[in-house]
Amino acid sequence: METYFEADKDQFKAFLQLPTDQPLQMLNLLKFKEKVASTGLTGAEQYAKYMVAATPFFQNANAKILYSGTPQFTLIGPLEKLEWDKVLIVEYASKADFVNMVTQKEYPDHLRKLALVDARLIFCS
Repeated sequence: METYFEADKDQFKAFLQLPTDQPLQMLNLLKFKEKVASTGLTGAEQYAKYMVAATPFFQNANAKILYSGTPQFTLIGPLEKLEWDKVLIVEYASKADFVNMVTQKEYPDHLRKLALVDARLIFCS
């Protein structure tokens, strides 16, 4: 199974071309590393550090976390394991706000990448 934890350049370019000027939601599906070798933290602990560092960027982008939860049980899908450790839905006032946030040089994406073994970021409206 392929894993992902950062945007593909071609997919990001295609996203930039989508015609939307309305609020949008980003569905985040996150699978954490058991242990982050370079920090000794669990993936969940490392992700918490990312969220603390990213909060000012979310605030500047007028982003709102609409939902943050931990999957508990799979009703449709493989019963023997949960695919994701955390689910987030973040709303941005516009695509430009999201793009501006994630493309800032100081944005702490490196902390997010440290925490994850797999992820999905899905644009919704």
